[in-house]
Amino acid sequence: MIEMRLSGRYIQKPRVSVFAACFLLLTGPALGQTEFPFETARPLYVGARALAMGNAFTAVADDATAGFWNPAGLIQWQGVKLFGVTKFYDQHYYRFDPKGIGYSWRGYSLYWGNKIALNVGSGVPDFNYYSFARQLGAYFAAGLSLKFKRRHPSDYYQFFGYHTSYDIGLLFKPRPELKFGCLLQNLDGRGIQWITLGTAYRYASYQFSADIALSIEGAAPEFYFGAEWTPTSFFSVRVGSSNGALTGGVGLRIINVYINYARIYEERFVSDFISAELWF
Repeated sequence: MIEMRLSGRYIQKPRVSVFAACFLLLTGPALGQTEFPFETARPLYVGARALAMGNAFTAVADDATAGFWNPAGLIQWQGVKLFGVTKFYDQHYYRFDPKGIGYSWRGYSLYWGNKIALNVGSGVPDFNYYSFARQLGAYFAAGLSLKFKRRHPSDYYQFFGYHTSYDIGLLFKPRPELKFGCLLQNLDGRGIQWITLGTAYRYASYQFSADIALSIEGAAPEFYFGAEWTPTSFFSVRVGSSNGALTGGVGLRIINVYINYARIYEERFVSDFISAELWF
């Protein structure tokens, strides 16, 4: 049986000039985003690594943010992972501080996550995620996330909430270097409102990813692209395009702790995020 997780990294002589040129593009203005997509129960902006890769993470989904991006991706590791993210620059525009913890063992996974947005027009969007994933054969996995919106203000901790929606995640890995992901998102009512299709391809020390999000209700399609270069197991450089907004960032590994930084050039301002992930 082929285990659905990324194993060792292949290291070749890096093409520094290509990534340097891409990173310089981050000094330019944003091309598009006009609102905060995280105000609903969608995964965008969850995790500095995913954000630096242009939010093209549906098929990648191999870190502690997987319960948000694609719950099927939770089976790609063994043990426990936890993470926390904060927006640390210009928080008066908005704050967004997701966090989560997942446990995986022998093809089964459980997950809890929470994301809260402050200083946004819709009030205080606050969602708890409870996820389950199962590996189904050598190449395929499926997962489910139940999403509970919570009330504010509240005098007690809300394990669930007043509004329930769900995500269905699928992951297919036909070859060690190639993955396909699908996320079916319910935001309101009983049906699916968004379908996100993604692919990720690893070549040597590079990883490339692309997502397309399609609205069942007639909204314009959204396009996300990302690239990650990992010249050593301790350092990564990332660039991307999040539906027209340029993104970029770096990652640093210290033993089993991962520190990631991301910047996104939004339409009216620049936002910076930092996250920490622990694996044990």
